[in-house]
Amino acid sequence: MKKLGILILTFLLVASIFVSGCASNKENVSENGTGSEETTAITELNIGYQPSTHQIAYMTAAEKGWWKSDLAPYGITKINEYQFPTGAPEMQAMLAGDLDVAYVGAAPVITALSQGLDAKIVAPVQINGSSLVLRNEYKYESPQDLKGLTIATYPTGTIQDTLLRNWLQKNGLDPEKDVKILGMTSGDAITAISAKQVDAVFLPHPSPTVIEKEGNGRIIVQSGEMEANHACCVLVVSGKLIKEHPEIVEQIVKTHIKATEYNKEHMDEAAKIFANKTTEDLDTVKDSLKEWDGAWITDPALIEDSAVNYSKVQYELGYIPKSLTKEEIFDTSFYEKATSEK
Repeated sequence: MKKLGILILTFLLVASIFVSGCASNKENVSENGTGSEETTAITELNIGYQPSTHQIAYMTAAEKGWWKSDLAPYGITKINEYQFPTGAPEMQAMLAGDLDVAYVGAAPVITALSQGLDAKIVAPVQINGSSLVLRNEYKYESPQDLKGLTIATYPTGTIQDTLLRNWLQKNGLDPEKDVKILGMTSGDAITAISAKQVDAVFLPHPSPTVIEKEGNGRIIVQSGEMEANHACCVLVVSGKLIKEHPEIVEQIVKTHIKATEYNKEHMDEAAKIFANKTTEDLDTVKDSLKEWDGAWITDPALIEDSAVNYSKVQYELGYIPKSLTKEEIFDTSFYEKATSEK
């Protein structure tokens, strides 16, 4: 009995020390704001992206070795790269905790945030850049000509799905009754329109140019005509990384800015990097970058209103339970720090 009492007392003392140690650790993190010395060091980053010309900034930084070299001083020794066909599965991976950083459309981010994702948009990647492509045998003078047709686009909640449905509604068409919208990846949609299984597609570049070059359709509406200077792809970082390693997040934004500016000044090289990364025909990529209405950007102020509008549209479409505020979607502090230090 005496031994049992000693054992219990010992257990309680150890438990007390363990609990007080944990509390002390949390307190230190709180007092230091974020990224205290108590925070666990990390050596790897998981980054997600999609194979479209919208996200060449990620590819250029990878090709040039900038992700590794720029983040090495912060202890990062390995970048794990994950490619996704659309934003929906990419955000599911982030919700599961499998991604630290993502190049992805703003709309899927908003859907994921409404589902409990702890993350923030820290910088934009580009605006506009998608096109509605119609099979050559159909005439087109106004959106009303699309009535009764089948349109393939990215799955529910993506940029393309959100834009297309909102644009159809603005032009007097019910996206549930007047047209048939099918969610597909770019590859599947290209195959579907070439096989005449769908009448039109609404996709990010370079897919619209691919379809035109193959003679299976023509671009009839640019996404910037649906909504001028609309937000498209963005740079998203997990809340955990933001809280625990803000210095790494700031460097991620700096590297993104560097890659974006480089691409704008070296368009042909950017096209080549993309072609090599995706095995897409180089001439097709160059033509796509000439005919798209997109632009690579890095200033969050240029897309804040548009992203908040997506939230309102998704709420009206019944995709999310409530619309989100700018503060719930963005953390612009890292961009502000990155650009103020230039």
